[in-house]
Amino acid sequence: MAEETIYHVPVLLNESVDGLNIDGGDVYVDVTFGGGGHSREILRRLNGKGHLYSFDQDADAEQNAFGNHEGEEPLDNFTFVRSNFRYLKNWMRYYGEEGIDGLLADLGVSSHHFDDSERGFSFRFDGALDMRMNQRAGATAADIVNTYGESQLADVFYLYGELKNARKIASLLVNARKGEKIQTIGQFLNIIKPLFRGRKGEEIDKKEVAKVFQALRIEVNHEMQALKEMLAAASEMLRPGGRLVVITYHSLEDRIVKNVMKTGNAEGHAEKDFFGKVNSPFRLINSKVIVPDAEEQERNPRSRSAKLRIAEKIGDED
Repeated sequence: MAEETIYHVPVLLNESVDGLNIDGGDVYVDVTFGGGGHSREILRRLNGKGHLYSFDQDADAEQNAFGNHEGEEPLDNFTFVRSNFRYLKNWMRYYGEEGIDGLLADLGVSSHHFDDSERGFSFRFDGALDMRMNQRAGATAADIVNTYGESQLADVFYLYGELKNARKIASLLVNARKGEKIQTIGQFLNIIKPLFRGRKGEEIDKKEVAKVFQALRIEVNHEMQALKEMLAAASEMLRPGGRLVVITYHSLEDRIVKNVMKTGNAEGHAEKDFFGKVNSPFRLINSKVIVPDAEEQERNPRSRSAKLRIAEKIGDED
């Protein structure tokens, strides 16, 4: 494989790929290809055997896929799927795969996206208020702030940003858009700034503003629903002994992943058998989350909020 332009440093690389417990000729899925770091390591360990399917709905990721570079030959045991991972089951059936032996998901937004001023993911730049992972379709963040009702906007900021002042944010936006449409990051920031005064000379409280942007991004990309659908498909498609490996970055997605691994459903409703044992399709491999060590956190600040969870699909005999 040719070396692609690295725009995203993989988090917990060895720990997560170790968690897949790769065994030669099996079928693996990386549902978050991004810059290809995790996929490259999986393919290295497959050593020409088995097959890896890597998903990503982003055009930049597709351009970065192995076999898409000049002079690079396609790999017989690699398939890139330009799609949201919520359609995992459909695509696996399309390719004739009735089961998979391991799935890895790195749920963090690529550092490349935060550094691209035209994508609208970061308040460090001015530009279009977009935030779509798939720029071919769907409503933008600007569409949401200009069309959602006040209570609907408040719900977005409260549920996905866990912001106590969600109603005030929504009220400011609804009043501001009466004058003109909110189309840029600069406009958006100027509207909400009064609610996020910074300390120690900082103009804004960056940590709290980041939660506002997180909430909008999650709503734009339907991230929580897509995650639930992907995990449900993974639960169904993983073969006995197959591994589910997930890296999360905030409490909302981590709660869903933890619930699925412990109880088999996103809500965490534990169904127990006659003996009081929880009927989950998974066995936890690590009872405590794995976090990056100090060296990785220093090298890659993005990793500081990462949590790795690993579970194994239980067979009928279990």
